[in-house]
Amino acid sequence: MITSLQNETIKEIMKLKQKKYRDEKDLFLVEGYHLVEEARKANCIQMLITTLEEKFVEKTLYVSDKVMEKLAFTKSPQPIMAICYKNKNQELLKAGKRYLLLDGLQDPGNVGTIMRTALAFGYDQIIMSKDCVDLYNDKVIRSTQGALFQMNTCIMDLKEAITFLKQQGVKVYGTCLQNAQSIDQHQRYSQMAFVMGNEGQGVHQEILDLCDERLYIPIQSIESLNVAIAAAITMYHFKEMN
Repeated sequence: MITSLQNETIKEIMKLKQKKYRDEKDLFLVEGYHLVEEARKANCIQMLITTLEEKFVEKTLYVSDKVMEKLAFTKSPQPIMAICYKNKNQELLKAGKRYLLLDGLQDPGNVGTIMRTALAFGYDQIIMSKDCVDLYNDKVIRSTQGALFQMNTCIMDLKEAITFLKQQGVKVYGTCLQNAQSIDQHQRYSQMAFVMGNEGQGVHQEILDLCDERLYIPIQSIESLNVAIAAAITMYHFKEMN
């Protein structure tokens, strides 16, 4: 059992709290029973970290409560964490029916909630721009509630993604308030993609210019909706009909 906070292995694991090292190592941390179990189902665990005395099938690092408190993201940590391999598949799906593109979203809770919602409504892939909040940020991971391990997600230039999708016959819609039609005025197609914009700035103009059409959600009394709420409404409205 490791009890020292100065242990070199612990120091290396601590580095995974920084995006720079997550990118360098292609690894990330998850905390708690639920997320560890979801990672186990996805077969992406490199090593477990635990204060428990029981045996696990995975390679396991046993640590003291003090060390776990240092490694954990929460104030009252559960007694188990895992180091996981990142998903290296960054290819766009060619035969998808429903896509969601995220343009510069910065709030971890929004991204996590959107991912859960996309999974719930049967969307095939989420495409995140390179300037979005890190997919493996601990707050993003927690807010996905495990959807991270099930949702097909890639990170790439949205201009390239939109060009590719249009070549595949996918209708691409940008969400905005200007020069757009109400969500109710758009018909459903077999292949559709929707671009959701940054919390403060919305979808970049050059991205909107590439979209086939623009849509907005009619609302009253306030100027705009939270992006996760807007994404949920859009995804539900246009979800593929069984």
